[in-house]
Amino acid sequence: MMNRRIVILAEGKFSPLESKTCNQAIRYIPNEVVGVIDSRNAGKTANDILGFGNNIPIFSSLRHSFSQNPNTLLIGIAPMGGRLPNEWRAIITEAIQHKLNIISGLHTYLSDDEEFSSLAKKYDVTISDLRKIPNEYEVVAKGSWKTRTAKTILTVGTDCNVGKMTASLELHKEFVRRNLKSDFVATGQTGILLSGRGVAIDSVVSDFVAGAIEMEIDRRIAEGKEFIHVEGQGSLTHQGYSSVTLGLLHGVMPDAMILVHHPIRKFDDYGLQIPDLRKIISLHEEILSPFKKSKVVGIAMNTVNMNAQQIFEAKKKLEDETNLPVADVLTSEITILADAIQSFFY
Repeated sequence: MMNRRIVILAEGKFSPLESKTCNQAIRYIPNEVVGVIDSRNAGKTANDILGFGNNIPIFSSLRHSFSQNPNTLLIGIAPMGGRLPNEWRAIITEAIQHKLNIISGLHTYLSDDEEFSSLAKKYDVTISDLRKIPNEYEVVAKGSWKTRTAKTILTVGTDCNVGKMTASLELHKEFVRRNLKSDFVATGQTGILLSGRGVAIDSVVSDFVAGAIEMEIDRRIAEGKEFIHVEGQGSLTHQGYSSVTLGLLHGVMPDAMILVHHPIRKFDDYGLQIPDLRKIISLHEEILSPFKKSKVVGIAMNTVNMNAQQIFEAKKKLEDETNLPVADVLTSEITILADAIQSFFY
């Protein structure tokens, strides 16, 4: 939809780590965002909460956001499992009744909900489910990586929600700045929202995960792309979301990997300690070794909630422990990782 004026639902969760879709919309398409709904932070701005986003206002309710004339409601947070909480139904209903289009990245497909679909038809609005998978992605991997002409770069993580999409997208943008034929392949709802295409890989039947991402990469190569940056998902060492990571590894068959890590995060949301990075690096490389030689060539460091001294010390520690370049991709340091990838290939 052209000329979107998006208000984002992030009720009770708007923060640097709990509202990923909301935060990335504010970072990458700020001119389309007119407000955020979060009664906990009402009256503040996005910049107050995230440190970016300028003066995008935060409202206590959808009704209060109408002063900004929104025409789209984006579901900006996802609960565990991605299902629609019952308390959100009233907000979505109200939005449709005020002729707002709905964009959702939930595993619950709002367009399949009889009540919502009937209302959308009545008020002439659209419901876009970013995680809804077309039947064409029900395909088994064919092994096209064996004859691929392009280079594939996959971001992998020491945990979920550490910034894999951001790292891939920023690396792609840096490659474009270098006049390289690069593309970004979104594999999650937020990446699809920002890039306009991709496949929500965690909604694909497990047998087809590798084939679906392989097909998406093959399409980009057919369009003449030479470097394909694929957004990672989950984490091999996370009990709940490791399977999607493994499927991506086998579908992408990356030539190089960038490991994304949040140094101050010691435990995942199961309370399990995040393993030593050298073990994690070895694990990823070993999984691919029966097929090809693939290497982790750099570390993208997530610096959320870290001060300058913590960032300096963590970067040095990671460099010493892994003997790899370490960079914050949201700064000019992005060139460090881009250089590392190009040096590895050439």
